[in-house]
Amino acid sequence: MSLEAAPLDKKTLVPAKQPDSPWRIAVRRFTRNRLAVIGLFILILMTLFVSIGPWFSPYDLYEYDVKLKNQSPSAEHWLGTDKLGRDVLLRLMLAGRISLTVGLVATGISIVIGATLGALAGFYRKFADTLIMRVADIFMALPTLPILIILGAILSDLKVDPDRRIYFLMLILGILGWTTIARLVRGQILTLREQEFMQATEALGLRDRRKIFRHLMPNTIPIIIVTATLGVASTIITESALSYLGIGVVPPTPSWGNMISAANNLIDFRKRPWLWVPPGMCILITVVAINLIGDGLRDALDPKMKK
Repeated sequence: MSLEAAPLDKKTLVPAKQPDSPWRIAVRRFTRNRLAVIGLFILILMTLFVSIGPWFSPYDLYEYDVKLKNQSPSAEHWLGTDKLGRDVLLRLMLAGRISLTVGLVATGISIVIGATLGALAGFYRKFADTLIMRVADIFMALPTLPILIILGAILSDLKVDPDRRIYFLMLILGILGWTTIARLVRGQILTLREQEFMQATEALGLRDRRKIFRHLMPNTIPIIIVTATLGVASTIITESALSYLGIGVVPPTPSWGNMISAANNLIDFRKRPWLWVPPGMCILITVVAINLIGDGLRDALDPKMKK
């Protein structure tokens, strides 16, 4: 039992209310943003749909039945079947796992690389800052889509296994997407290193590693969270576009992009909307939900916001 007495209010002689922590204030601001809460609710439902849904399906991903090909939605197949007789609903859920995983992992790789390099550039400045920022400028000047197309074609020529191809795709997207977070973290570190608490770390003689990762990096978490949230949405769109072009996730591994690409003729487009409308709607709903969450987090974590 603590013997410390709570601070008293001199006027009423009752314990004064403890101030809320910044994180609690941020949570309160976020929950007051209705659009952000709706986006979070939709994203949770989508995550449950793609992660738990396949367990309740009576069908198998690799179960082919040409007799059932291109059937319209029915009681047995709620979203119909594709040209190989596979259940579209099952493939939609499994494709969502792939698309969300690629978005999360690729964004995580970008955060680790970008935050580390940005912190080093902002802390050491001079030569380290110049070198890292010039490399970032080179990466930003590169035409991302043509490079991704070339790398996808190389993976196809090397006949990389579709299951392993996903890991290469996540790594490539992560390496190409670190520049934005690096610049944001660098700017934040340049401001933070001039604060009084950093002067205290100098007086204590702390090591540079401790200064960076224990005192500076935690103060950049809000901007990292917001950037990462928006980055996931961007990565999902990029993966879907690459899979649509046939250079991302390739069959038989499903993704929302290559499911849309499967409806590649006018007959499918006009007569069989169940082949391409569900994955297109899933991409739209997921990306909009993530963007709403990102906007809500930005408003909640911004100290200049007073609402």
